[in-house]
Amino acid sequence: MPVKKILIVDDSPTERHALLELLSKNGYQVITAESGEEGISKAKAELPDLVLMDVVMPGLNGYQATRTLTRDEATKHIPVIVCTSKGQETDKIWGLRQGAQDYMVKPVNSEELLAKIAAL
Repeated sequence: MPVKKILIVDDSPTERHALLELLSKNGYQVITAESGEEGISKAKAELPDLVLMDVVMPGLNGYQATRTLTRDEATKHIPVIVCTSKGQETDKIWGLRQGAQDYMVKPVNSEELLAKIAAL
């Protein structure tokens, strides 16, 4: 099933805006959330085709939010791509262990992100 609706979960207004612009220009419907908690509730309400998840956020971090989404019956079918500044190999392994489908380090390469989305 092609991806149409994407949920961006990031506490940085700059990052949200940059991803929103990129994805909107490429024909995706975009929803945003500013925290892990908001991301989880929006994912359950909107059932997006994909979630782009930041890790470093106040409150529930991206790893916790990813784990919650990928283990919940209502949202476990939604792929999560972690997009974070945390670039260590251990961070990536941990992100994938939480159920993320993929892991990208910021600044996210636009072409690479679009290719990953198209490949889902």
